[in-house]
Amino acid sequence: MTDTKFERYEFKPFIIDAIKKLGFHEPTEIQERLIPTILKGDSAIGQSQTGTGKTHAYILPIIDKLDPSRSEVQAIITAPTRELANQIYHEVLKISEQADHDEKFTARCYIGGTDKQRMIDKLKTQPQIVIGTPGRINDLVKEKALFVHTASMLVIDEADLMLDMGFIEDIDQFASKMPEKLQMLVFSATIPEKLKPFLKKYMENPKYVQVDPQKAAAEKIEHLLLPSRHRDKIGLVHSALLTFNPYLAIVFANTKKKADEIADGLIQKGMKVARIHGDLTPRERKRVMKQVKDLEFQYIVATDLAARGIDIQGISHVINYELPTDLDFYIHRVGRTARAGSSGVALTVYEQSDEDALVRLEKMGITFKYIDLKKGELSQIEERNKRQNRKKKEDSGEALAKSLVSKPKKVKPGYKKKMQWEMDKIKKRQNRLKKK
Repeated sequence: MTDTKFERYEFKPFIIDAIKKLGFHEPTEIQERLIPTILKGDSAIGQSQTGTGKTHAYILPIIDKLDPSRSEVQAIITAPTRELANQIYHEVLKISEQADHDEKFTARCYIGGTDKQRMIDKLKTQPQIVIGTPGRINDLVKEKALFVHTASMLVIDEADLMLDMGFIEDIDQFASKMPEKLQMLVFSATIPEKLKPFLKKYMENPKYVQVDPQKAAAEKIEHLLLPSRHRDKIGLVHSALLTFNPYLAIVFANTKKKADEIADGLIQKGMKVARIHGDLTPRERKRVMKQVKDLEFQYIVATDLAARGIDIQGISHVINYELPTDLDFYIHRVGRTARAGSSGVALTVYEQSDEDALVRLEKMGITFKYIDLKKGELSQIEERNKRQNRKKKEDSGEALAKSLVSKPKKVKPGYKKKMQWEMDKIKKRQNRLKKK
């Protein structure tokens, strides 16, 4: 196996083996800035965009700090959604697979929508790492089945979403039963004012790390704007998807009702579409996620729950059927693509009424390309506000220089083959590493 720059952290050998097997060569920025802090036992707040590697920023040092000889809960990792909790759990399992017999540790995932009594029966032996949703963890603590007073590490992932979904109260209830000297690790895209009293209650002088605050979205995302111009929006999205021929595309809507309307409209046009939103039962969500993972679908229609709580591999295109009311969710949505260094496309179908929202996104650092869709081809067009001369670019020499550079006439599709080739390359590398 090749060397990895993670060796500088002097993790236990089985963790280094797992990192090599995962194909991680060097730490991301948030990993580099937080791993030493977590290893030292200090509390920390990590504010970062989605897809920056924050999950491994905390699970690697937490696993390194475990004492496998102690059969008690040592770390609790909370996530706002069942899907995200499951994903974190499976990342932990990938590392545990490399552990020798005397280094083996136990990890369990506790989420809603599963048999609580069965979980309680199995808790005669306490796991060393607990991963789950706050409500279910709190239920098990109240039932005196799960003992959290022995755990000195607590992770709160997607803390701002936890606040929005009303889970901070659940966390507060079981965190108050944990040791006074608690290492708390909080990860959040934003730090809302309403979250601060909770943080102050449990954290004293935490290390604060903000990664790339000036970059609202990943660099390799191409942000496209398509005017609706009173055309049938579902028809426009259908045409855009056919033109892109994506490896995997996710279409976002603001409500479950609108998501169903879009999905039904695309299905009527002959597309095989998966839908992910809050009205699905846990069993249906699990089934759909497995089908998506098995590449049974090329298209997904989802609400914002999926933007924050689900990590779907290989999304090449994100389409905003409508802009979210909370513009932070634009960043979370487009963050589903261009992950782990790959490129991606985010297309937004916009109305004239979206002008203010688009201006605010541009102030957040998003640079849009303006396109239209005619006869199955995407062509670059003038900026939506060129006539208004809002930015008065003509006054600058830089704008003059830019105006003399010819612009591409067509925005080329063809991502599907490229993405398939990239994914095949990753799979081949993983298979080679397994054989080693």
